[in-house]
Amino acid sequence: MTTLIQHVSDTARWVALYRAMESDRPDALFRDPYARKLAGEQGERIVGSMRKGRAWAWPMIVRTAVIDELILRTIAQEGVDTVLNLAAGLDTRPYRLPLPASLTWIEVDFPDVIAYKTGQLADARPACALQHVGVDLTDAARRRALFDQIGAAARRVLVVSEGLLIYLPPEQVAALGRDLASPASLRWWLIDLGSPRLLKMMEKTWGRAVAAGNAPFRFAPAEGTQFFEPLGWREAEFRSMWDESLRLKRSMPFARVWNLVGKLYPKSKREEFRRMSGIVLLERT
Repeated sequence: MTTLIQHVSDTARWVALYRAMESDRPDALFRDPYARKLAGEQGERIVGSMRKGRAWAWPMIVRTAVIDELILRTIAQEGVDTVLNLAAGLDTRPYRLPLPASLTWIEVDFPDVIAYKTGQLADARPACALQHVGVDLTDAARRRALFDQIGAAARRVLVVSEGLLIYLPPEQVAALGRDLASPASLRWWLIDLGSPRLLKMMEKTWGRAVAAGNAPFRFAPAEGTQFFEPLGWREAEFRSMWDESLRLKRSMPFARVWNLVGKLYPKSKREEFRRMSGIVLLERT
């Protein structure tokens, strides 16, 4: 069966359906009452067209839950006054998380994605001040102007780029990182990050579908979070996707058996596996 992904923005419907699937569980890690409407029939078809589309929902669900936790904690502990969500897609955190009313949340994505989401959520009310900006983030001039504008207006900004970097070539990630480091008020950057080993594994499942839809996986630096250090960012916290999946009880089949087998490997190899995929909170150097 061929994939129905035609553009990188289509992946937002796929991820929204995974949030809807989790929300339907009696023991859901989060509740997203808007996810199924946003995913629509296209989201159902995309997941149905992917090899093991439903069986491999767990990493996206874990990613969503962990990023929820880190956003809320960083806002509460660090006095964040603005969240800048890059490639926001069909994310609904401003509507479903218990955010302070004083917070400003800025969503950036392609104009057609913004138009679709705001249309679908016209009757929903966000918990905080919500702004939408329709910008192609590969347009360097417009991107820098936006970051400078936000940096001048805010004091302590948390940048979120969930599900974005993996689709960019390394040189574009580097340019984005340098631009984000320019305004002093952009203090933290929350990302998801995979390794070259992960990309090889994903080529057998999601990778083929997204590549066929003109949205290939590209970014998985061998040096891990050290990639970001010359750009002005350092690792403040790393949450292993594997460890978090076990903690949250949303792991792959036989995960605990594989975990026991992994204890037989040398410590260096175990650490390599642990950091194969993760959620990273970066801070300014």
